[in-house]
Amino acid sequence: MNSNAINKKGGISVETAHIFPVIKKWLYSEKDIFLREIVSNACDAVTKLKRLASLGQYDEGDESYRVEVLLDKDAKTLTVSDNGIGMTMDELDRYICQIALSGALEFVEKYEGDNKNNGIIGHFGLGFYSAFMVSDSVELITRSYTGTPAIRWVCDTEGQYEVSDGEREEHGTTVIMHVSDEEISYLEESKIREILDKYCAFMPVEIYFKNEDAEPEGTNDGAETELKPVNDTVPLWLKNPSDCTAEEYKEFYRKVFHDYREPLFWIHVNADYPLNFRGILYFPKLTNEYESIEGQVKLYYNQVFVADNIKEVIPEYLLMLKGVLDCPELPLNVSRSYLQNNTYVSKVSAHIVKKVADKLNSLCNVSREEYEQVWNDIRTFVEYACMRDRKFYDRVKDSMLLELTDGTFLTLPDYLAAAKDSHENTVYYASDKAAQAQYISMFEGENVQVALFEKPLDTQFLSTLEMYSPDTKYLRIDADIANALKSSDVSIANDALADLFKKASGNESLKVEFAVLKSEDIPVLLTISEESRRMEEMMRMYSMSGMNVGASFPMEATLTVNTASPLIARLEEMPEETKERAVSYLYQLSLLSQRKLNAEELQKFLSDGYAILSLLS
Repeated sequence: MNSNAINKKGGISVETAHIFPVIKKWLYSEKDIFLREIVSNACDAVTKLKRLASLGQYDEGDESYRVEVLLDKDAKTLTVSDNGIGMTMDELDRYICQIALSGALEFVEKYEGDNKNNGIIGHFGLGFYSAFMVSDSVELITRSYTGTPAIRWVCDTEGQYEVSDGEREEHGTTVIMHVSDEEISYLEESKIREILDKYCAFMPVEIYFKNEDAEPEGTNDGAETELKPVNDTVPLWLKNPSDCTAEEYKEFYRKVFHDYREPLFWIHVNADYPLNFRGILYFPKLTNEYESIEGQVKLYYNQVFVADNIKEVIPEYLLMLKGVLDCPELPLNVSRSYLQNNTYVSKVSAHIVKKVADKLNSLCNVSREEYEQVWNDIRTFVEYACMRDRKFYDRVKDSMLLELTDGTFLTLPDYLAAAKDSHENTVYYASDKAAQAQYISMFEGENVQVALFEKPLDTQFLSTLEMYSPDTKYLRIDADIANALKSSDVSIANDALADLFKKASGNESLKVEFAVLKSEDIPVLLTISEESRRMEEMMRMYSMSGMNVGASFPMEATLTVNTASPLIARLEEMPEETKERAVSYLYQLSLLSQRKLNAEELQKFLSDGYAILSLLS
C-alpha cells in the first residue's frame, strides 16, 4: 500500500471578483430580463407573506400588497420595492451574500412540502444578481415581517459589499439599482414600460410604475390622478371557461397581441392533475396562407412571461396559433428561456394537440355553420398539421371539409357516401375554378360533385392523404375521362384521324382515344395523368429551389375524341387541307384547357382560327 496516497475532500470556492463579470454579461440571454427577475422576486416576497398569513403565522389584517417600480432619471436609479416578507440579518447573509442559494426553495420545503402549485417563482437563487447586468452598484434595504430592525446592503460590481443599519418603517424589501452609463437606455420611461408590459403584465401582485421626473397627471380640479396597476393579477386563463364571455376572450386577445382583427375562435385549456397547466389558444384570422409564421404562443411560468413559441411545448405545426400557456411545473434552466426535455413537457405538448383536435371536431359536429364559415381561414393550418403528424390526422380526419365548386362543404365521409354509385372511393377535384370551368360543367351536368384544391400546399397534401388512406384516390377533373361522363355506346376508332391529331400536337407518342361522351358539345378533351402531372409539379418545385430538372418534364397526355360530337362527324366531309387545319385548331383548343399557349402555339392557333373563319365568307 502506498503510504503517500492522497485523500482529500472539500468544496469548490469561487472568487466574487471573477464571477461578477460573468454574471453581468452572461447570466441571462436578454438583458431586459433583469427587471423581470427583480420584480418577480418582489412578487415572491409578497406571496410568501400571504402564505404565512393563510397558515396563521402572520396577522395581515386589511393589508394591501403591492410592488412599486420607481424611475428617477436625474438620480440615475431604478427602484423596485415591495411590502412582502422582508429579510432578517441572518437571511440577508444567507440569501444575498451567498450566490445561488435560493430562499424560495427553502421556503417551499419548509411550508409547502410537496405542493408544487404554490405560486412561488424563484428557484435558482440567481435572479437578484441580474440587477448587476445594468448597474454600477446595487443597494438593498429590507425589514423582516418579524419586526427586526431594517438593514441596508450595498454592493459594487466587484462583489464588495457593506451592511449597515437601514431606514424602513414597514416590512418588505427595496432594491435600488444605480444604472451604469453604458445602460442609460434603462432610464427611459418608454423602455421600462415596454419591459413591464412584456414580462410582468400578469404577475400575481399589483405592480405600480412611477416616473419621478414626469409631471403628475391631474384631473380638471387639479387633483393628482391615482396610479393604476400596470398588470392584471387574475388573467383570463386562470378563470373557469364557463365564467368567461366571448367579449372577454376577444378583449384579452386584443390586449395581449395588439391585433385589430377578431380571432376566429379559441380554446381554453384547463388541465389539472397530473399536468397542471392553463392557457388560452386563439386561431387568428389569416390574410394569406403564408401568414402562419406570424403566430405567437406566449409561455408563462406562474404568471411570469418566459418566452415565445418554445418548440418543446408547442409543436412546430401549431405555431400559427396565438395564445398564452401558464405551466407552473415547467423544468426550466437558470435563464428560464430553454426547457429541459422531460416527460412532463412531452405530455403537455400532446395534451395541447388533443385539445386543438377536439375543438375542431366539436365545431364540425355541433356548430357546423360556424365551422364552414371559418374553414378556409384554418384549412392551410389543418392540412399542414395533418402532413406533419399522423396522429393529429387520425383525430380530425372526419372533420376535415371539402369545399365544392358550388360553394357548399362536405366532410370526406359524406362526399364518398354521396359518390358511392358513380365513383366509389374517388374524389374529383379542380385546382383552378376558372381555367377548368369546362370540365366542372361536364361533371356537374352528370351530378358529380367536384372539390376545390387550389392552394400550393394541396398537391403535397393530397399525396399525404393517399398515403394515409390508400383506398381513396384523388383525381383532378382533367386527369381522366370519368366513367360518369361516358356513354355506354361503343365508339369506333379512326386511325387516320388519330394520326392527324398526333401531327397537330407535334408529338407522335400522343395517346389518342375515341369515346362516346354524354355531352355532344365537347368534341375533344385533353387529359394528363394524375401521377405524371404531380411529378411535374414536384420537379418544378425542386427546380425553383435550385435543382436543375431540365427545360420540361414529359407528361403522359391523352386526347379523347368524342365521336358523339357533330363537329367530329363533319371532319370526314371536309377537304383534306381544311380538315387538317380544323384538327390543329381543335387540338389547340384542348391544350388551352390545360395551360397557356406559348408564343409558337398561339401563333398557330390564331392562324388556324382565321383560316377557318375565312371559309364562312
